[in-house]
Amino acid sequence: MTNQQEQAKTAALEALPLRDNLRGQSPYGAPQLEVTHLLNTNENTHPVPQRVVDAIGKAVHSAASSLNRYPDREFTELRQRLAAYLGHGLTENNVWAANGSNEVLQQVLQAFGGPGRTVLSFPPTYSMYPLLASGTNTEYISGVRADDFTLTPEEAARQVRDTAPDIVFLCSPNNPTGTALGLDVVEAVYQAGEQFNAIVVVDEAYEEFSLSGTESALTLLDSRERLIVSRTMSKAFALAGARLGYLATSSQVTDALRLVRLPYHLSSITQAAANAALEHVDVLLATVDEIKAQRDRIVSELQEMGLKPAVSDSNFVFFGWFEDAHAVWQGLLDRGVLIRDVGIPHHLRVTAGTAEETTAFLVALREVISA
Repeated sequence: MTNQQEQAKTAALEALPLRDNLRGQSPYGAPQLEVTHLLNTNENTHPVPQRVVDAIGKAVHSAASSLNRYPDREFTELRQRLAAYLGHGLTENNVWAANGSNEVLQQVLQAFGGPGRTVLSFPPTYSMYPLLASGTNTEYISGVRADDFTLTPEEAARQVRDTAPDIVFLCSPNNPTGTALGLDVVEAVYQAGEQFNAIVVVDEAYEEFSLSGTESALTLLDSRERLIVSRTMSKAFALAGARLGYLATSSQVTDALRLVRLPYHLSSITQAAANAALEHVDVLLATVDEIKAQRDRIVSELQEMGLKPAVSDSNFVFFGWFEDAHAVWQGLLDRGVLIRDVGIPHHLRVTAGTAEETTAFLVALREVISA
């Protein structure tokens, strides 16, 4: 699209009676380009195992025979299977699901945010948070991290007390930096938010890739009725195309989410696919260790190149330091490797894929640096 066409499109949009807080906003989206190695959206680049493909196909075929009827509004079987996967004594009453973790978070904002309410998060973090806030007319408050992108319990709690938010989003492992938060941060934020009755959401989309010894916020759910832990089947489960996100929380919160969900929001096809996949958890998660090995390989070889990769609890690596990060991004793209320019000066982010993809990235990066 030319600049003139882009300007005409923008002018046409602005002519509509759009809400003021949406004017000038850009839709979320990573570049979708045809290149050999797609390492920019943190997908599990391994294909879905054939056994799981067959099971999903069989389940979807069976569900297709009753598509004239609405799906199970409560998606009870799916909630039971997700609770069993998560463990920690959770039951289906503690679990909620929607079309991707973004819809899960949107429903949290619909229930507890809105006009006159605020959500606090700590950039650099998941770029959808402010967009979800805008879409629900919730004021977004940008917290502050240290220069090395870390967040201490004391500093996080202070910012909660100072801003008195209705909702707090904590991304752990954090996207795009990749490092997990200590549970002491979550506990401090929850305690600081008690006087405001704040909802605290820990976004654990990448938790299955965490380093040994990293604990999940699921361990904190007991007796904390305002704590929510969100997850997804898009990453470790290699089911990004299925669009299934979920959360664990108190039964009070799941009851609140029922007030804002659309009728029958999870289709019969989605439920069938997710249930079939959850029958093969071990098969689906078999690639996690391999992905973690490639992540650690990337970290090690970037260090050998004199670069500064962040410690990663995820399936991606955030790294710098470049005088012109976008030029490096372009140089990689010219060599058939697409990674993510996340807009943070001097830094880039790459997904840990297969061994072959990792090699292609590292070879291309060495060429770009040497050039």
